[in-house]
Amino acid sequence: MSVIATRKNLSSGLSLLAIALATVLSGCQEQAPISSADLGEQTAAATAPTAEHGNSLDGKTTDIGIWPKLDIPHSNEAEVERRIGELLAKMTLEQKIAQMIQPEIRDISVEDMRRYGFGSYLNGGGSYPNDDKHATPADWIALAEAMYQASMDDSLDGISIPTMWGTDAVHGHNNVIGATLFPHNIGLGAARDPELIRQIAAITAKEVMVTGIDWVFAPTVAVVRDDRWGRTYEGYSEDPVIVKAYSHAIVEGLQGSGDTDFLSDQHVLATVKHFLGDGGTEGGDDQGDNLASEQALFDIHAQGYVGGLTAGAQTVMASFNSWHGIKNHGNPYLLTEVLKNRMGFDGLVVGDWNGHGQVAGCSNESCPQAANAGLDVFMVPTQAWKPLYDNTLAQARSGEISPARIDDAVSRILRVKIRAGLFEKPSPAKRLLSGKTELIGQASHRDVARQAVRESLVLLKNNDHLLPLSPKAKVLVAGDAADNIGKQSGGWSITWQGTGNSNQDFPGGTSIYAGIAQTLKAAGGMAMLSPQGSFDAADKPDVAIVVFGEEPYAEGNGDLDNLEYQRGNKRDLALLQKLKAQGIPVVAVFISGRPLWVNPELNASDAFVAAWLPGTEGAGIAQVLFAKANGEINHDFSGRLSFSWPATPQQTRVNVKDADYRPLLPYGYGLSYGQPDKRVDADTAYALALTGNTLSEDNFSRRTELAPRPLFERAVKSPWKMLIGSIEGERISTQAIGSSVQHNSVLSIKTQDRRVQEDARSVSFNGKGLGFVSLQGNFPEDLRAYTDAGAALTFGIKTAARLDGAVNVGMSCEGDCRAAVDIAAALNAAPLGSWQEISIDLGCYQQQGVNFGKILSPFVLSTATAADISFSDVLLVPHGAADATISCQ
Repeated sequence: MSVIATRKNLSSGLSLLAIALATVLSGCQEQAPISSADLGEQTAAATAPTAEHGNSLDGKTTDIGIWPKLDIPHSNEAEVERRIGELLAKMTLEQKIAQMIQPEIRDISVEDMRRYGFGSYLNGGGSYPNDDKHATPADWIALAEAMYQASMDDSLDGISIPTMWGTDAVHGHNNVIGATLFPHNIGLGAARDPELIRQIAAITAKEVMVTGIDWVFAPTVAVVRDDRWGRTYEGYSEDPVIVKAYSHAIVEGLQGSGDTDFLSDQHVLATVKHFLGDGGTEGGDDQGDNLASEQALFDIHAQGYVGGLTAGAQTVMASFNSWHGIKNHGNPYLLTEVLKNRMGFDGLVVGDWNGHGQVAGCSNESCPQAANAGLDVFMVPTQAWKPLYDNTLAQARSGEISPARIDDAVSRILRVKIRAGLFEKPSPAKRLLSGKTELIGQASHRDVARQAVRESLVLLKNNDHLLPLSPKAKVLVAGDAADNIGKQSGGWSITWQGTGNSNQDFPGGTSIYAGIAQTLKAAGGMAMLSPQGSFDAADKPDVAIVVFGEEPYAEGNGDLDNLEYQRGNKRDLALLQKLKAQGIPVVAVFISGRPLWVNPELNASDAFVAAWLPGTEGAGIAQVLFAKANGEINHDFSGRLSFSWPATPQQTRVNVKDADYRPLLPYGYGLSYGQPDKRVDADTAYALALTGNTLSEDNFSRRTELAPRPLFERAVKSPWKMLIGSIEGERISTQAIGSSVQHNSVLSIKTQDRRVQEDARSVSFNGKGLGFVSLQGNFPEDLRAYTDAGAALTFGIKTAARLDGAVNVGMSCEGDCRAAVDIAAALNAAPLGSWQEISIDLGCYQQQGVNFGKILSPFVLSTATAADISFSDVLLVPHGAADATISCQ
């Protein structure tokens, strides 16, 4: 039977359902890979590995001999170890456990710090003192001082050990209004300049210290293998040589180097992250599984740790990802045997945002497995810190976590604090740089940031030597990123995702348009700003600069399923083509966190600049695009691709040294002024889709084989989790469920056998309110390939009795985005008590506004009526729309 669905107004209950789901989420020269010498890389970092075999990790043979014994500075200092021993001898078990707990500023009070004496605390991305986005430096210092003094107050917890504040300052002090924000790592990698990286890190350390903070969660040393990953821009390069050298430089910039400057009053603690292999997950899935061999894990993914640890990094952050199915937060081989015992790291290992809760058998509130594996500090935002503290204390008392493991963890925490001088330094408000607000965003810092912008730019195309432009020209500046500091800065900019900001949130910063306007005004030229590319006929421009690109995102919110830019909505391409059709030379300035397939946009541009995510100093772009008033080159393009550029949207894994290496533009590519405007020839190994002077615009979408995607098949499939929820008035409750019987006020759910044991779920709704069962992800998922393929959502379902009300199968996506289809008629038309297969054309959801590029929940079964409903085998089936049970055609 076929049912034709119509668009219906969703009930207020379903609107609340969407809120509930959102709440749960909380030269043209083709260079060879650069050598160590080219980057001034530190040598003598590691001893030659020896062959040692026979270890086993969950049935997998490991080889500890692959890993080097590192020469780490400041190790085995007798006075430090003596002080650790004295402190340990004085500490109670309660005090030791408190050192291992790191809560977040939104979830603890100063009195909590006084009571427990936490070893450290953090502010997450988009978290501020007093929950005020516009908190002043004085507000940051006041909180740092209050927390420090509470940690030193022994009236309640019985001991005085200074706490530490950690923050994600990943491209400058990016949570603080007015700070200097540098280009994200992907742009810095294109600069190939470790000394510049060292300067950037030192400036970041100073701006952080102005606000009284001790510890920075940087650098990220991921070596990205699949550019679909939402954290690609946090990687410097696909080449571990760059990552290794940069890691060494940034750690020295943050922490200082040598015996005189190491962790002085000009420096902060650094964190090399995320250990290990986060850039190599299957499918580019954030927090996914890395299946690399152990040799590749070292050769590719561990080189940043060789660089950072030999520079003296004091902390390492464990990664969300798994290695061959074992979550790193609970992997004793990687955390203890490799990192600590073999490589010789004696600092502390801190977890990532409730990452311990993802370890098998764990929750956010209890995870002895992570402590036993070698995690020293639990990063535990939300109110889960209190039960985690209580449970860890109980596990230590029972011996589930051994006394030796507790003492080792606390010794490492104390070692870092002693080396950082926290026992001797004044309180945060009285430190050397504290309160010197003139350092935040000061002119010399912004000068370095503009240098970084200039060096990061990569010129991909320059037909007829259009660039550099004359600063005396009449220039139209178009595109929605032209006058948007938030968009050019990307994620991790004031807010976690980098969204919700205006130019006023970046005082002292300069948009790309503002930099262009300043340059033209000084030389007698003219700048016209029109995001839509409009102009009066009398003011036809000599040239148009179109600034466009990705919207800001962070972490898994940026995951894609292929690399086509603006897939399904080519508005920026239309703008480029409109201007070109009017006979206006077009310069494209592309803002992105990764290489993307932009062949149509390249074709529609006369010059094309990969600008990455340049940060707050947009004026650096104008300094390269425009010549001096006398026609001389002002600054040349020196950036070279540190990531290979894809030839097709599906070429998501293309990395230098691959066996079959055929990108569109290779690693090391980049034009400079004065070079011939050479293209990559169609018959070279580097081009798959060149035809004369025009790039192929075939996105291969119709020829891409797409398999059915299970969402729930016997069990919930990654990355989804199953939740149940209820909505009573304005009250929304949700809870994650497993395979046991669970219930809330309006429904109960249990496993059921359909074909094999426990391959289905049976849900009993009592009719006392709106209840729902949903498959929910931590981050939006890109499922546009399935709408492109005319897919249907299919599932097995049965009901025990006739339904008197609506039963909705819905979806939700990022933002105020949801839709539902009532399947009650289809259920009532089928024999009661019998399984049937229902399929829903995904077009039904598209017509209601669902964005399949940002799916948070692909399946939500909800009803407010009394009903007993069972479901199984929930899949997305390509080409299923044509024969769907429920169609919207």
